[in-house]
Amino acid sequence: MQNARGSSWFEKDWVLAEAPDSGSRALALLSLGALGVVFGDIGTSPLYALREAFLISSEGGPVTRQDVFGMLSLVFWSLVMVVTVKYLIYVMRADNHGEGGILALTALILGARGVKVSTVRSSLIALGLFGTALLYGDGMITPAISVLAAVEGVQVAVPSLDSSVIPIAVVILVGLFSIQRFGTSRVGAVFGPVMIVWFTTLALLGIGQIVSHPDVVGAINPGHAFNFVGANPGIAFRTLGAIFLVVTGSEALYADMGHFGRKPIRLAWFGLVFPALVINYLGQGALVLDDPAAIVNPFFRMGPSWASLPMVFLATLATVIASQALISGAYSLTLQAVQLGYLPRVHIDHTSPSQFGQVYVRSVNWILMVASVGLVVGFQTSGNLAAAYGIAVTSTMAITSVLLYVVMRERWGWGRPAAASLTAAFLVVDAAFLGANLLKIVAGGWVPLLVGLIVFTIMTTWRRGRAGLEWRRLRVQAPLERFIGSIVEHPQVRVPGTAVYLVSEIGTTPAALLANLRHHEVLHEEVVLVTVRTTHSPVVLHARRATVHSLGEGFVQVTLTYGFMQEPRVSDDLAAIVSKDFGFEPADASFFLSKESIIVKSKGAHGLGIRLFAVMHRNAQSAAGYFGLPTPSVIEVGSQVTM
Repeated sequence: MQNARGSSWFEKDWVLAEAPDSGSRALALLSLGALGVVFGDIGTSPLYALREAFLISSEGGPVTRQDVFGMLSLVFWSLVMVVTVKYLIYVMRADNHGEGGILALTALILGARGVKVSTVRSSLIALGLFGTALLYGDGMITPAISVLAAVEGVQVAVPSLDSSVIPIAVVILVGLFSIQRFGTSRVGAVFGPVMIVWFTTLALLGIGQIVSHPDVVGAINPGHAFNFVGANPGIAFRTLGAIFLVVTGSEALYADMGHFGRKPIRLAWFGLVFPALVINYLGQGALVLDDPAAIVNPFFRMGPSWASLPMVFLATLATVIASQALISGAYSLTLQAVQLGYLPRVHIDHTSPSQFGQVYVRSVNWILMVASVGLVVGFQTSGNLAAAYGIAVTSTMAITSVLLYVVMRERWGWGRPAAASLTAAFLVVDAAFLGANLLKIVAGGWVPLLVGLIVFTIMTTWRRGRAGLEWRRLRVQAPLERFIGSIVEHPQVRVPGTAVYLVSEIGTTPAALLANLRHHEVLHEEVVLVTVRTTHSPVVLHARRATVHSLGEGFVQVTLTYGFMQEPRVSDDLAAIVSKDFGFEPADASFFLSKESIIVKSKGAHGLGIRLFAVMHRNAQSAAGYFGLPTPSVIEVGSQVTM
């Protein structure tokens, strides 16, 4: 299969991602790409993170030197402990065949197909799903807060345009989501260079302020953080909710690992991103020491006045790139969830024939756009949005720590003391940030929690509904061996051609086949039963895609296996099978699909869940489109299922 939507490009890019090292030039290019995709979110946090911390601290009185040093120390050690130690050193080791992200991590602890899952493991899987659901809330808020924070620089550069901030932000967001259908492959080449300019600018702005206050570098001493917390425990705890904003892109490091690999991401972090961020945060602190009034927007006050508008433009460009990464991540997450059976089928477009993971999901795109615009209009300022931002990410990060413990024990073979000690250390930090962000629930933190709860309900309802539907289907399906035996005993009229039936469980007779035989009393000369499997690995190479078994009497069982990052292309993959006993020509085949209509008879809460499942089932993408079947050759056989 060599078309743009086929598996060949998946395989090529997956193999490249897994290659140990193809030279310094390749490493440099991958690191450049990582700058443009992976570090956009964490790289734009200087626009608003420290500002929010300063403003919270100022509620207890004027911001003192001790306060500034304490908050800078917390920022520095948050970057070290969360990003460097937790994610870059440990979490990124928990890769699922090169792929990262909380759903890939959840797939690592899923039981094998057909194996009974324990209650504890079911709870862990549910926890992973909830963490996944929360990321959709993050995907809504990140574009809103990032773009709004950048555009707010206009208030510093041209105060008279203050009333234009919201309209400008809305226009940028609408434009950003409107171009998603074209994909990011065409503009991806400029992302890295732009982010190099951005991080270099961050460092230069910081250096310009540090020169006037070189002693601010001493803030990296952790003693300042302890002194700040000890002197103002209440204020310090609240500021943690704002300081957490400096590490909100940590999950992106892990989620995008499959695109670039560990080494390029680590090189970009230590070589440019980490130094630039630290220097800029220290520079903002130095500015506030000189001018306490600058806490209202320290980032845009760091440079000369003539540079304000260029900085707004550059910041807006950087935030668009940061938002692009989160939006693309939501598409990729949807693809994974659909393939693993946690979301109904949706139309998914692959926007690049060569770059792994470049997908576009129309329905998700417009939902995110409406939500992001609504958040900007509803919250009005990035400061207000900061109250809603953080709680979803902190929850996901805590869940990642819990799931990582299972991987340490089962995949890495660590002893319980070592795994428990490291997990406990991570959870202490996670719990501190989560506790601080829980204070934001009333002020807006309920938004991502509500979104996460809705998505989690959809995912679990779909999973349970599919399991119930499959159980009812198996109850009425005859064993295939018995069916073929009946054909031998009572020969049927055979007509020329090939009939392809999709069947979920090997060894069962498809309902569409039984209905076709009952109504038409004929069988095709060749009957191909196709079962599509999705593994817990992100990619299955094309050479391992198909297994073929001849069942006799013209029946053939074909099993096609895909990774959870791949879309099934059944017709193409059947045609690509090379076997002396099996040949397939899509143009000469008819594809028969079963289509169930759900009749809801259940009452109460259970009935409400079934009704939700019925709505999703009715509106899911057609099986023909999802499995890549030629529409003119597809025949759907309907049936009713009572649930």
